[in-house]
This record gives sequence, C-alpha cells and structure tokens, in this order.
Amino acid sequence: MSPTRQPLLRLTHRQHVPRHEHAHHQVAYPSHGVLEVSTDAGTWIVPPHRAVWLPAGVAHAHRAHGPTQLRTVDFEVGGPGAGFGGPVVVAVSPLLREVIVALTGRDDPGARRRENLRRVALDEIRAVRQLPLHLPTPADDRLAAIADALAADPADPRTLAAFGRAVGASERTLSRLFREQMTMTFPQWRAQVRLHRALILLAAGASVTSVAARCGYSGPSAFVQAFRQAFGTTPGRFANGGDGAGAT
Repeated sequence: MSPTRQPLLRLTHRQHVPRHEHAHHQVAYPSHGVLEVSTDAGTWIVPPHRAVWLPAGVAHAHRAHGPTQLRTVDFEVGGPGAGFGGPVVVAVSPLLREVIVALTGRDDPGARRRENLRRVALDEIRAVRQLPLHLPTPADDRLAAIADALAADPADPRTLAAFGRAVGASERTLSRLFREQMTMTFPQWRAQVRLHRALILLAAGASVTSVAARCGYSGPSAFVQAFRQAFGTTPGRFANGGDGAGAT
C-alpha cells in the first residue's frame, strides 16, 4: 500500500516523541527548529534546511530543540529507495524543500501527483550531500565514560591521554577504539560533540558568544569558522532563521 499524505507536526521546545518505528522509509525535515534523532546506533542532530533519512524498521525517538515544525514523508518499502543502509542526514536543496512542503501542506496533491512528487524527492535525496551529523554510541565502557563526560561538559579541555588516566586505558588503546567503534578520531568526535551541542543551544536562544564558551571554542571567531565549515552558514544567521532555516 502506498503511503498517504502526512500532516505538518508542531513540536514545542524539548518535546519528546517516544521511541517508535515505521513500516515505511521516512524522511523527517524540520523546517523550523532543531530535531534530535536517537537510535541504538547513536544520535543525529538535524537543523533546519537539513533532513534525516530513516529506513523502515529502525526504532528511533525524536526530541525538539526550539519550537519545531516537523514535516515527514513516507516512502514505500520495495521501491527504488534512497540507497542508504541506515539513518543519514542530508542537505535539503531548494527543490527538495518545495517537494516536501507540497507533500505535507494543507492541500492534498492527490494520489497520482503525490507519487510523482515522491519520485522527485527520492531523486533529490540521492543527489544531495550527506552530512557528518552522526554521533555513534560507543560499545566500550571506557569510551562511554568519555562520551558521558563530554556530553556533560563539551568544553572539557582534557586530552585523550588525560581521559585515559581517568578511565584506566592508554592513549594508544583509546585512539584505536575511537577509530574502530566511532569511525573517527578523538579530535573529530569531540568536534562533532561540540557542534551538536552548539546547534541545541542556539535553538534554545543562547548567544553566539555564550555558545562558543560553553562548547569549548577558543572564542566566537573560532566557533563561527567551525560552524560555517560544517553547515555552510554562520551561527548568527542560523539562530535568526537565515540561509534557509526559515523555510516553511
């Protein structure tokens, strides 16, 4: 059975959507606000003008950061699909944004046009850039302890060697485990943690200067540079709904 049209969901700040799964593949697009998506494999942060592809059968939960407008589009299993084996965050092109809006707006486009629009959406999803917005869940207890420490305080300046002394492992062992279990180095992973927290704090209304300090950047300029490199816009424009963040 083909998926039907889905409504726009309006979530309040910090509203939680309990763990669930879908029989269809799904694209979740926050046209306003920031969406946090959690699965057994980790956490994805989805800011505006980004979307997350969720394969059928993947159990997940949502949390909104800032007032969030969530648009979701389902895709039938057994069709061409997007070619992703797991959840992935993708950039939302202007065309993809307009197609999602058409599929989730007040006016039902009708079954035939709905299927045509879904085909266009899949073509766009396959073509757009995947974004490194995934924080894997570590299996090793020592990595989990480091993850918990940085989740509590992203500005924690300790080196991997210092964390190793705290958790009882050598820097070399931890470095290997980060590459094996997190598919990235410790500095890359810490940068992801800080960017994730920065998106959440900006969505809650914190200033750029405050976010830079709370996330461990040497100053606002370093934060702006890292944010622009990751998201293609400045944190100030993001917070003010610019550069596509305010698209409806």
